[in-house]
Amino acid sequence: MIRENWVKKALHAGEKTSGAWLSLTNHISAEIMAHAGFDWLLVDCEHGPTSIETLLIQLQAMSATQTIPFVRAPWNDIVAIKRILDVGAYGVMIPWVNNREQAEAAVKACKYPPQGLRGMAGPRATGYGRNIADYIKRANDEVLVIVQIETPEAVKNIREILSVDGIDVAFIGPTDLSALMNHPGDAAHPEVQAAIEQVEQAAKAANVPLGTISRSWEQAKTLYDRGYQFITLCSDASLIVQGSSEFAGKFAKEVRGPLN
Repeated sequence: MIRENWVKKALHAGEKTSGAWLSLTNHISAEIMAHAGFDWLLVDCEHGPTSIETLLIQLQAMSATQTIPFVRAPWNDIVAIKRILDVGAYGVMIPWVNNREQAEAAVKACKYPPQGLRGMAGPRATGYGRNIADYIKRANDEVLVIVQIETPEAVKNIREILSVDGIDVAFIGPTDLSALMNHPGDAAHPEVQAAIEQVEQAAKAANVPLGTISRSWEQAKTLYDRGYQFITLCSDASLIVQGSSEFAGKFAKEVRGPLN
């Protein structure tokens, strides 16, 4: 039986939510992160090495918790999105959405007819066919559609993009945006921040929840205070990198000294 996507409901009610990336392609780290208490987790199939098989076992690992599983698709591709949803994702982040036409294609890929073009079958999402009638009836309402705004073209067309019915979150990608604005690695540059503010204003006017990434809790808190509702607070990989570096560094500094 399809679960209620309580995160989608919370977002549309104006509530703030907590989430994190899953990029390690591992069901154990996915299970650990899900039991940590995040509202949602986002498996990265764009930059991460996740395959459809490893995505499946990560979703299975999360299924015993209240955490809602979302997935970033490798591209705005109807086949890739169909497979992601069929294995049990409750939402899809679609990268590189630059105009109204691409936004419409993203929504259609996530929705069954008549609202979209998603193909029907009896995969894991339907209980392998056991709950197919209930799933098909409710899926269009429960699946979250997240479009990634990460190019100057997308910023230019933001009002048209957000006018497309069915978009649930506008997720700003500051890293790609800053690079494409000739300020690679400098999302704090005034020109980049002006573009981000343009997206923020358009999302507020369209009543579309805003999302983005954060590099620290302090940055995340500032973003929440600015009205963002859908923020990746960390990743499974970043937590291991930070924790392991901290302890190895303390040992090198306080016990043995650095290796030559």
